[in-house]
Amino acid sequence: MVNTTKLTLPFIHLNLRFNPFGELPLKYRAKLSVIDSACFIDHLDKPRAVLQLLGDKGHGKTTHLLTLKELLPTSGYVHFPEDTRPKIPSGSPLLLDEAQRIPWWVRRRVFKGMKPLVLGTHRDFSRELTKWGREVWTVQAGIKTDRIQLDKIVRKRIEFARRQAGEVPVVTMNTIDKLLDKYGADIRAIERRLYDLFQLLEGPCNVEM
Repeated sequence: MVNTTKLTLPFIHLNLRFNPFGELPLKYRAKLSVIDSACFIDHLDKPRAVLQLLGDKGHGKTTHLLTLKELLPTSGYVHFPEDTRPKIPSGSPLLLDEAQRIPWWVRRRVFKGMKPLVLGTHRDFSRELTKWGREVWTVQAGIKTDRIQLDKIVRKRIEFARRQAGEVPVVTMNTIDKLLDKYGADIRAIERRLYDLFQLLEGPCNVEM
């Protein structure tokens, strides 16, 4: 018996291929980032330089690291999960995500070394790094997220999910402002809220909170 039920593609009613604010595979995080990386790369050209990206979860540390990984083909990137201790990779500079989880004896060896470092961390290692003669630049992750940057991030995510030419949902500047007022620089929390809003949309429209 032939099934004649018409299949409905998900999010076709929004002219999207998927919800733009779901969790992205890591390989797309750098592609969709809105980061001015030139000054970071200039700093990492200095001998034994360290760029320390400091901030809470969800404020963009991993996105910064993955963007730099794409821009610096000789770099080595590693993420330190809570329950395992991966090896320090080869490459230069070294990009160490969740650096606060690195065991102290490994951290000491890396900090004493010669390679430039980029640390994504919840803990400030400035004093320890300076002791080993490192030139440290600490950047508070997410601190520069304003309404203009957030609008660019949101539009880029929606365009990435676009199905074809035509109307797609538009997140208004009024909603952008409300998201910043409520969540500050917590991009992950903003994405979760937008995900929920897009799940409820019935068609392309202005997305309001």
